Amino acid sequence: MFTGDGDGWVTLADGSRRWGLYGASGLLLHSVDESGTGHVLLQHRAPWTHQGGTWGLPGGARNSGESSIEAALREFTEEVEGELGVLSLFGVHRQDYQVWAFDTVLADTAERRPFAPGNSESQSIRWVPVHEVPSLPLIPAFAQVWPELSAALSERLLLVVDATGPEQDSAPVEPLRDGLAALVRAGVTDDVLPSGLSLAPLYRRFPDVLVVVDARARVTAPASVPGVEVVPVFEDAAAAIARLTRRHAARVRVVVASDDPEVRSRSAAAGAHPVPASWASGLATAGMELSG
Repeated sequence: MFTGDGDGWVTLADGSRRWGLYGASGLLLHSVDESGTGHVLLQHRAPWTHQGGTWGLPGGARNSGESSIEAALREFTEEVEGELGVLSLFGVHRQDYQVWAFDTVLADTAERRPFAPGNSESQSIRWVPVHEVPSLPLIPAFAQVWPELSAALSERLLLVVDATGPEQDSAPVEPLRDGLAALVRAGVTDDVLPSGLSLAPLYRRFPDVLVVVDARARVTAPASVPGVEVVPVFEDAAAAIARLTRRHAARVRVVVASDDPEVRSRSAAAGAHPVPASWASGLATAGMELSG
């Protein structure tokens, strides 16, 4: 078994102990079956382990210089046998105890692949329907945050940025695109999101981003990049963005950034949360600072 520099106990203010000198992290895999039922992959802890016999996440101590995502993926490969396949990360939930924190990395996977225990720390690794999780004997810390985690499993965030209009048509889209892509890679914190979205609290979110450009005003549309899809439209921006909103609003929270009153009005009627364009440009500027 790999031993890292994060292995060790930390004592909290209430006298309880937590594993991980630099905190700990775990991966909560989520998949939806053909009937629309959500499932999560859980670990049944071996009796000899700390709080053995309970159910929780594959996870463990973070090492120094290791992100919560890196730690969660590493711990998963150490504790679980099986190929992860393609994942779509959508958030990180943090239990913060001031001197110690546990980060739950939330990820979607299209298929419920078979997994098995990768070492002696697990009795079993099993896909569990989301609605059945509360009936299991959960590790207490996991049980405490399960209501927030289960709410977050059904929530996704989509940012639609209106880059049409005379001012935008004459300006390059690449800085906006690249800044938003950098921010998405780092994750968006809840304090920068507009009020009124009614989302379960997360430490970081990884939203999808659509940047809408007027194809009629450009010889070629800028290319999409990981995290940001550039959508060229050949119609009125208000109609196009309302159509995009209707396509996604039943499954995700949609935020539309635009200064066009018609875009804001029609997207709101379609189910979006409209915000000023400056909100998205501010996010892009923050993203460029992070990547610079």
